[in-house]
Amino acid sequence: MAVTMGCPAGIGPEIVLKAAADQSMDIPLLVIGDLAILKAAAQGLNLSKIKIKPWKPSQPVCSKQNVLYCFDVTKLKPEQIRPGHPTELTGRSSFEYITKAIELCKAGLALGIATAPISKTGLRLAGIDYPGHTEILAHFTDTKDYLMMMAGQKLKVTLSTIHIPLKDVPGRLNTDRVFRTIKITWQSLKRDFDIPEPMIGVCGLNPHAGEGGMFGDEEEKIIAPACLLAKEKGMRVSDPLPPDTIFYHASKGAYDAVVCQYHDQGLIPFKLLHFEDGVNVTCGLPIVRTSVDHGTAYDIAWKGQASHCSMKAAIKLAKFIAENRLKPQG
Repeated sequence: MAVTMGCPAGIGPEIVLKAAADQSMDIPLLVIGDLAILKAAAQGLNLSKIKIKPWKPSQPVCSKQNVLYCFDVTKLKPEQIRPGHPTELTGRSSFEYITKAIELCKAGLALGIATAPISKTGLRLAGIDYPGHTEILAHFTDTKDYLMMMAGQKLKVTLSTIHIPLKDVPGRLNTDRVFRTIKITWQSLKRDFDIPEPMIGVCGLNPHAGEGGMFGDEEEKIIAPACLLAKEKGMRVSDPLPPDTIFYHASKGAYDAVVCQYHDQGLIPFKLLHFEDGVNVTCGLPIVRTSVDHGTAYDIAWKGQASHCSMKAAIKLAKFIAENRLKPQG
């Protein structure tokens, strides 16, 4: 499993090292990153018991406790990195780790990618015009239909709209967009999570799902037609449901995933339940990609305070999805 190191100035090196040292991890890890930075982080964080070994594509990756293989993509010097401070150098480096990991997956040398966090500021300083991981992965795999899923044991959510102002959400929603979100969610639940007949709950946009048009008509005009189209194509999907109750029922097992109409509608309940162990999954890609559900945490970078729970969960879920994709599709 390929694990990108993320921004060298963030908590990426730390959480990758901690995941490698975790006794519950039995997955051979290959870090796509920088050997010198990993070694410096290990020494500074008292994780020097981890043996960090260089790796080349012709070599195997063995499953040994406290052994971490690193594909040394960049040749950084520790003194070039100021923990907590993204720069042009860290932005360019983190981008190179991602593109190299994609190459390994395309070549069949890695089953999938679990990514440590990067900085949008760093990318911008390096002149790299992508908002984040998802768009980079989509571009370099020629993927047009993709979406972000936040996945945990109790709740999975996908989003019809993501990083846009709340006031713009109603204007961005249309039946095709909502249907596309339902469809990709359905396909991912079947293929990646091995759920033969998924049940998807769909959030309304307005309070009480519009209450028959009293509080808004997006449910009747946009969301309900998308749900109907999905049903006509054989998908098990609810009608638009009140957002203030759907997540309770989903957390109890009524739905395998919930399609949400805007960012905070889905992310607030998700992080309430899965703040430490949530995983970001990019659905629709030809390669497997998971990620932590948090950012670079520059305020605690290289201080030994970062939790690796989400990183560990991302690696394990990437393995789970990769194994499911290897199964014959019926």
